[in-house]
Amino acid sequence: MSGLARFCLALCMVCCASSQLLSAGEFNEVLSVGDKAPAWADLPGTDGKKHSLVELKDKDVVVLAFTCLSCPTAVDYEDRLNALAKQHAGPNGKVAVVAVCVNLIEADRLPKLQARAKEKDFAFQYLSDDSQKIAKEYGAIFTPEFYVLNKARQIVYMGAMDDSTDAGKVQQKYVEIAIAAALKGEKPAVTETLARGCRVRYARDRK
Repeated sequence: MSGLARFCLALCMVCCASSQLLSAGEFNEVLSVGDKAPAWADLPGTDGKKHSLVELKDKDVVVLAFTCLSCPTAVDYEDRLNALAKQHAGPNGKVAVVAVCVNLIEADRLPKLQARAKEKDFAFQYLSDDSQKIAKEYGAIFTPEFYVLNKARQIVYMGAMDDSTDAGKVQQKYVEIAIAAALKGEKPAVTETLARGCRVRYARDRK
């Protein structure tokens, strides 16, 4: 291989690597703010129905939360997530809140989610994805981890719900700020943070 050919090959590899880095966010290895949000379809919910992103087409903003029952941090955020959903509930509400659990352990299976949803009177859709596909497509790492989607279903924010696991010490409500900005067709000042909590329990790929 000539020197010129080797140079061109090296340049191509550098460009490809740079392109891959540019396609991801600061903390998210899969998506970047501004990307089109991956759509979910036919995921079973705690209400006994199957749900898809397309059914929320009339909503101006969608908040997607990856969560579970087996993580203490995720459980700590349940009331905050439910309060957010109730704040925007109603036939004229422009914001939909959706939670998805992808963990495959018994404590996070759909029957357990159904019992918890009934006990806590959750006002949001609580879905289960045994394939774990949707979490992988979003690059979700933690429970809880939040994504705010605008009317065009672009990601305008991803990361933590707020700046403190201790509800009494919260100063920055990142998700609420992102919702307000998205409803105005704007971008929030903070578009990405590092989520806090337990690792999503992805199944190991066995080869």
